[in-house]
Amino acid sequence: MKILCFIVLVVGLSSAHAQEPSANTYPSCNLAEQRSLAGDLSGTIRDPGQAHISIRANILQADISTARKARRVSQPTADQLWKDVQRVRADADVFTRKQGFLSAAERATYDRELDTVAARICP
Repeated sequence: MKILCFIVLVVGLSSAHAQEPSANTYPSCNLAEQRSLAGDLSGTIRDPGQAHISIRANILQADISTARKARRVSQPTADQLWKDVQRVRADADVFTRKQGFLSAAERATYDRELDTVAARICP
């Protein structure tokens, strides 16, 4: 009887533990999809390129937080990645205000920088 209870307990516990999401489930890991995102023009965002960078940065920062909670990255690494994404967002905002728009070349440069950050949390 004790053995039967033990077996039931082990089977129950093995199926009850939460599955950690794989890194492939992070939206920012799908670079083709991320590069095709179109952000909303609202508030202070008036340029489509700036909106794209903003929405990508939002998704990437959410994925960094998720990766940190899943212990895929350390806290110092997550902090640095978060700052890198925030710097890209701020640079795109400043450039857009200064020039009035974000050119395709600048958008591509910022996309590459965000791709580099995504590579740190994706396999």
